[in-house]
Amino acid sequence: MAEVTANPRGIPIAPFVEDVEAFVPDRTKIEENLAKFQEMIAKYQFMELNMQRRAQSLEEKIPDIRKTLDTVNFLSKRNSDKPLETLYELHDTLYAKAEVPGKLDEVYLWLGANVMLAYPIEEAKELLETKLKSAMSTLKNCNEDRDFLRQQITTLEVNTARLYNYDVTLKRKERIEAEEEAKLAKA
Repeated sequence: MAEVTANPRGIPIAPFVEDVEAFVPDRTKIEENLAKFQEMIAKYQFMELNMQRRAQSLEEKIPDIRKTLDTVNFLSKRNSDKPLETLYELHDTLYAKAEVPGKLDEVYLWLGANVMLAYPIEEAKELLETKLKSAMSTLKNCNEDRDFLRQQITTLEVNTARLYNYDVTLKRKERIEAEEEAKLAKA
């Protein structure tokens, strides 16, 4: 069985250093590896920030898609020939009055980028349901990726701490050896 090197969406798995002494044979490589770990942490944090922004955007869009789908469902089930007077949202706190004809064959949907298209009601429902499922799936993936990235950042932070502690231990050992050599030279 092949070893997994990335999550399902291609984010690489951070290496875990089990044996620091085997990973860094001498002190000259410690600074280089610490720099590599810091660079990897920065990359993962950048990806995490992008995932957070993407998830936030989806969390704002999903309620709008649901609200639009509910409205289209309401209009498709309506059997009255009488016009319906209602308020519709222009902006967060701005509403306008509208009169909706009794029987509707089509609805107009904002697609974004200042584009509005007319759709038959059933087609509009299918489109909105598809968009809602897609947004929910993407949000789920974003949240999974954010958790995955957080784990990778933690792994790299642990690696960095272990490597730094190993460097401190080597420096202490070298200092003690130097002091002992100095004592022997004096004697």
